[in-house]
Amino acid sequence: MKIVEFAFPGPLRERLIAAILTGEKTATTALLLDYELDGEQLPRVGEPGSVVDSDGRPVAVIEYTEVTVVALGEVDLDTALDEGEGFASVAEWRVAHEEFWNGYIEELRERVGDPCWRLTDETPVIVHRFRLIG
Repeated sequence: MKIVEFAFPGPLRERLIAAILTGEKTATTALLLDYELDGEQLPRVGEPGSVVDSDGRPVAVIEYTEVTVVALGEVDLDTALDEGEGFASVAEWRVAHEEFWNGYIEELRERVGDPCWRLTDETPVIVHRFRLIG
């Protein structure tokens, strides 16, 4: 079963896991670029994933119910709300996600070989929807 890590190890990961366990979090968003750079395949609908905590311990099993690639500027309110992080608008969602992704933008720029790479409305992101199954 595929290992699923939300955010980086630390407080944010633990908050996201808590939201998954309470059923508040049923979606997450990732940069398609991260998958491409890692040579990782996108999850498939119906595929289970083992969610691990900051120490790498399995804490939950999710099943993907939808996996969609959209432009960053097309993320909708349903996605923002389903992320279970208390976002009241797409604008709030966008600020938080850009802050997270920009936190490692230098690494992304180095990996793509473009010192000017940046997030834009056209940047492809993956919206993962899932349900807790264990």
